[in-house]
Amino acid sequence: MRVHFIAIGGSAMHNLALALHHQGDQVTGSDDEIFEPSYSRLQAAGLLPDSFGWDAARITPDIEAIILGMHAKGDNPELLRAKELGIPIFSYPEFLYQQSKYKTRVVIGGSHGKTSITSMILHVLDYVEKDVDYMVGAQLEGFDRMVSLNPANDFMVLEGDEYLSSALDLRPKFHLYKPNIALLSGIAWDHINVFPTFENYVEQFAIFLEQITPGGAIVYNEEDEQVKAVVEACTQPIKKYPYRTPDYEVEDGETLLHTPDGPMPLQIFGKHNLSNLEGARWICQLMGVDAEDFYEAISTFKGASKRLELVAKSKSAVAYKDFAHSPSKVEATTKALKGQYPDRTLLACVELHTYSSLTPEFLAQYKGALDAADEAAVFYSPHAVEIKKLAPVSAAQIEAAFQRSDLKIFTDPEDFQEFLFGQDLSAKNLLLMSSGNYGGLDFERLKSLY
Repeated sequence: MRVHFIAIGGSAMHNLALALHHQGDQVTGSDDEIFEPSYSRLQAAGLLPDSFGWDAARITPDIEAIILGMHAKGDNPELLRAKELGIPIFSYPEFLYQQSKYKTRVVIGGSHGKTSITSMILHVLDYVEKDVDYMVGAQLEGFDRMVSLNPANDFMVLEGDEYLSSALDLRPKFHLYKPNIALLSGIAWDHINVFPTFENYVEQFAIFLEQITPGGAIVYNEEDEQVKAVVEACTQPIKKYPYRTPDYEVEDGETLLHTPDGPMPLQIFGKHNLSNLEGARWICQLMGVDAEDFYEAISTFKGASKRLELVAKSKSAVAYKDFAHSPSKVEATTKALKGQYPDRTLLACVELHTYSSLTPEFLAQYKGALDAADEAAVFYSPHAVEIKKLAPVSAAQIEAAFQRSDLKIFTDPEDFQEFLFGQDLSAKNLLLMSSGNYGGLDFERLKSLY
């Protein structure tokens, strides 16, 4: 198959391009800019565009499919040329559905936890040597790509993102997969640039449930009241399997999961991760993995990339970074690290980096998100606010939102680094939460302090 990617450099897009190239398809692509690690990975596969920018001449009649990334706009010259030639145009979720419509599709949805749960499932399936197609939003240890396709596989496991599909398709991605088996981990308002009200956001999850094939199944976190309400209101003829956080204990910085065979040490921690684990166990069970094999496999799971990822460690302190940026994720991650080491001082830092987090109307959602930390700091860039064409955000607004009078607030990257490297990190745990990089934080220097 000859496939062309418009905006090939995105995280999901370049992984799909690599997957198609791996299975023998002829792949080309274009983009106006490509960053690491996409750049090096495309270059190594011979898929890096010869030049950046858009060129209608790249679109020729022999192309059988165009895959359009969210980064591409509706007036993109390559897109317009493809329309002119009548070439089929797909968003990447549409294309993944076409690749999996004769398979059993397992879709993991939720405002938080979906990457971790999908990663756990794939880790377990790999451990028990069960081959499946997949798409996941983080790089996993032992996996070459975040997307894998094989016509011989019976299952496809998909992380179900609720963000929009492409410039032409304004449906949430997870509405397109039509799962046979689905999971909902939690619902907490996000992506307010697309879903301006909480009610509108919740509606997307109700629609997701309606897309489950008749006779299919939904596994859901009944501890999340919003998830519970949406699932119970669903009239689709499907099986409903609720789950709750399993019993566990923490001893000397180690989390022990209670299993039928006794306490089992885990390499992950935090109540939210134990809840994720239980959701993954239910999905694996529905895919034919028995409990004994699941527990053996999950005991070796170290976590998804950028999810409570260990940066440095000494005898008396640890430093972790996490992709957490939305209020619910910040709160869960902060509680997790404090709960793992309750006797140690915890300094928790969060960067407000996304459109939602820098919107004054949304900031109130962060109330109490850092309360579990002994010390807390927030970094944000007024320039980022300006680029996103949002109303200015003041330090007073941020302090009022988090409702923490001792909150330290930084807008200059150098001031933040001076504060951070001025800490006695031998005596306290550090948690850095962001989908950005704090204006260029030197993680190698940070590691040298441990």
